[in-house]
Amino acid sequence: MGVSSTDAEQYIDDLELTLPKYGIANSKVRLAHFFSQVLHESGCMRYDMENLNYSAKALRAVFGKYFKTKRQAEGYARQPEKIANKVYANRMGNGAESSGDGWRYRGRGLIQLTGKNNYRTFAKWIGDDRIIDDPDLVASEYAVHSAVFYWDKNNLNRIADKDDVVRMTKRINGGTNGLAHRTELLTKAKGLLAMLDLKPARRTA
Repeated sequence: MGVSSTDAEQYIDDLELTLPKYGIANSKVRLAHFFSQVLHESGCMRYDMENLNYSAKALRAVFGKYFKTKRQAEGYARQPEKIANKVYANRMGNGAESSGDGWRYRGRGLIQLTGKNNYRTFAKWIGDDRIIDDPDLVASEYAVHSAVFYWDKNNLNRIADKDDVVRMTKRINGGTNGLAHRTELLTKAKGLLAMLDLKPARRTA
């Protein structure tokens, strides 16, 4: 599925701990949806932080709502911090563009946890108050835990049980960006998991 053993190794212990605990390992379809979404969001586990280094053309394609003209997009192109502060301003608990919250609370972790509200709720969930002042911890220490937190908080097991990749993508992405790739990864994950003898894990949380 495009994941190197080196990239995967760093997350194995946390995955083995959390996936059974939150019921994700209870079925092959849940695992398939979890891994297909996580692999897309993290570039097959190569990235634990959002890449916002967009060209003007890409900005209009991905964030067209915020960049309605070519000239406007060119004023932000290849400036990740400036881009984040604009597109994530005044939502998800973030302040205005000038606050810097968009960049401070940009996507991190395997599922790209984004926005001050999500960081605040995750900090409480994991029991680590340092996260609000040091959001890089979501990438460096809690890449897996933040993904499982978002999954559990949004009841994504239920969507996985219905095998609805479109709805799943909308809940994670907010739209359907990358749907074709997510669907391709889902098909591959199902194929690989079909060969395994999976014993349902009992949720403990």
